[in-house]
Amino acid sequence: MSFQLPRQIKKLRAKTAVAAAHLATFASRATGRGAGGMIGGLVARAIDPRIMEQLAGDRPAVIVTGTNGKSTTTRMLAAAMNKKYDIATNDGGDNMDAGIVSALMAAENASHIVLEVDELHVPHVAEALNTQALVLLNLSRDQLDRVGEINKIERALRGAVEANPDMLVIANCDDVLMTSVAFDAKNVIWVSAGAGWLGDSVSCPRTGGHIVRTDDDWYAVKKLADGREFRRPTPAWAVDEGGLVTPAGHTDLNLALPGRANRGNAAQAIAAAVEAFDVDLESAASAAEQVVDVAGRYSTIQRGEHQIRLLLAKNPAGWQEALSMIDRTADGLVIATNGQVADGVDMSWLWDVKFEDFEDLPVKAAGERGTDLAVRLVYADITHELIPDPVAAIDSCPPGRVEVLANYTAFRDLKKALERQEKES
Repeated sequence: MSFQLPRQIKKLRAKTAVAAAHLATFASRATGRGAGGMIGGLVARAIDPRIMEQLAGDRPAVIVTGTNGKSTTTRMLAAAMNKKYDIATNDGGDNMDAGIVSALMAAENASHIVLEVDELHVPHVAEALNTQALVLLNLSRDQLDRVGEINKIERALRGAVEANPDMLVIANCDDVLMTSVAFDAKNVIWVSAGAGWLGDSVSCPRTGGHIVRTDDDWYAVKKLADGREFRRPTPAWAVDEGGLVTPAGHTDLNLALPGRANRGNAAQAIAAAVEAFDVDLESAASAAEQVVDVAGRYSTIQRGEHQIRLLLAKNPAGWQEALSMIDRTADGLVIATNGQVADGVDMSWLWDVKFEDFEDLPVKAAGERGTDLAVRLVYADITHELIPDPVAAIDSCPPGRVEVLANYTAFRDLKKALERQEKES
């Protein structure tokens, strides 16, 4: 027999949860143990398992999800929506339940909610919030020891779309898996945001039939069970060399962030702001252009004779894109890899990444799993030096500009180390 708590008790529990969470966050920051982006949410959810729903209320929410680009797209979308609304957002990248709860607590008076959400968490987060829009970026293999097989994720996201039929979906029609997620959505805006990584979309996720690709199209050779053709939808928004093609015409887009993938991220962020929340197109594009840093990614740090630029990559598709952003005229390159739980302990993904020839660029292999990386670089015929400590690897580079490409915990730990040493100097 179920027992329903009286409404006033629920409110008291929520208030207690929030008060305890704020204390935990303050303590975490005061003691230097962390930024508090997770601990507050963990404490709040332990006291009130429905705290996310309580905090969100009826505020309109938009969710951004996908294997790569969640943080960047969310930052751009939040910036665009800030032109018109007060926004609650998890701009630190904490995209699971605890981080989402912390973000909602930090902006309880905001009118709208913009969240990046881990793919596995989308179904229940979409249900807990007043989710009016869902931005679908891309799907590719990630940490297999955590997220599992990619078609399982596609089916879970498809279920979330089916469970929220009135939600507007902004989907990347160049990504086969995300197209499948949104293919039956009642309200969908298709965006041609690009698909740099094709290794996980060679077959139809619904029928298993082969996917045929041409320059600007793709289709499945096998029809769906109901006889429909599974083919790339015609986009209403698209990225081109000069900017964005939109339903209202062409608009220039001059991003501060590098890379083709970030242009696609911007296209979906702008489309979501305009189509779902009636933000002015020019204002939304301008806001996306002004994003220069995403949780330290793409930031530049001066350390002695070295000007360091930090790039983050977390899976084969992300690494392939990040490698294309490396400045080949730099004076040194440090590649750092860890294999902690947050990274995925299985390092076999290194062999899925096509490491390029860096010609005369001095390359250093670093990180806790630097040896695994060094072996991969040997087979890629890249001359390199193994220096496990990323800071020492940077210091060993010739004076000048150093590009640093690191996976999740290697990036996090290196950033902390550089900041700590800067304070001590």
